[in-house]
Amino acid sequence: MSNNLTKREIVLEIYEKTAFPQKEVVATVQLTLDIIQKALADGRNVELRNFGVLEVQRRKSRIGRNPNKPEAEVVIPERAVVKFKAGKILKQMLKKIDISKL
Repeated sequence: MSNNLTKREIVLEIYEKTAFPQKEVVATVQLTLDIIQKALADGRNVELRNFGVLEVQRRKSRIGRNPNKPEAEVVIPERAVVKFKAGKILKQMLKKIDISKL
């Protein structure tokens, strides 16, 4: 098993804990992700109490370099990005992580 949590693993854990039909769990998880994605694409922040906030922020235009041609400057255009800010409970849980295992 990889270190990353996948959508499939989320679905299976919900299914095991609730015994809702797997098809319904898949649909509910996907619908939740679609709603979050649409809100972010519309420029809205997504606040999930006790978990965190997904914030849409503006990244300014800047000059970068192409690693294959370091002598050439490349203009990186202004764009929207999503930043995650952990909520209080998640921050407390993160403090307990043994970072030597990361």
